Amino acid sequence: MHHVAMGPFFRAWARIGLQSFGGGSTTLYLMRQLTVTTHTWVSEREFAEYWGIVQVAPGINLLGQTALIGWKVARLRGALIALLGLLLPSISITIAITALYATIRDNPVVAAIIRGMIPATAGIGIILVVQMLRPSWQQARNEGRASMLGSMAVIIGAPLLLALTTLPAVLLLWGAGIVMAVLFWQLRVRSGDRS
Repeated sequence: MHHVAMGPFFRAWARIGLQSFGGGSTTLYLMRQLTVTTHTWVSEREFAEYWGIVQVAPGINLLGQTALIGWKVARLRGALIALLGLLLPSISITIAITALYATIRDNPVVAAIIRGMIPATAGIGIILVVQMLRPSWQQARNEGRASMLGSMAVIIGAPLLLALTTLPAVLLLWGAGIVMAVLFWQLRVRSGDRS
């Protein structure tokens, strides 16, 4: 747990709420920059683990991620302040933009702007994926070839299964977790570590 003044903590999350245009990947990228790089409230590994946790829980993942980071920093008070900081500006802006968009949505310039935002958001998502995979990939490299191959199989296999089947995403996430747990257990048994 960090000793962080709650005023600056709220303002930091409010800045994300003010800048989180472009959807989930943009917001998650900003959250990672703030919490891992700028303030080091959580490590790269913790950030990725929290994201894994919120993937298998119902609800809005970004809010879950925010609450977990806030909890790490200042328990319940930190979780509530982080959520309020993230949501207050973004909800206000969303309401204003929705009202404005209703009056200008048929404008071709507006349509062109929106078309331009989509690839930019996808690009930010790609950067985020690379950053979030880094700690897991490093751990797999440290564990050896079998762990790297297992990680690669999950990285490639899970999205392919999602794209090619009608399986619910939560089943794929749980399945990937189980596959990696079995692999990890097998590696430990082979190395003689049965703890």
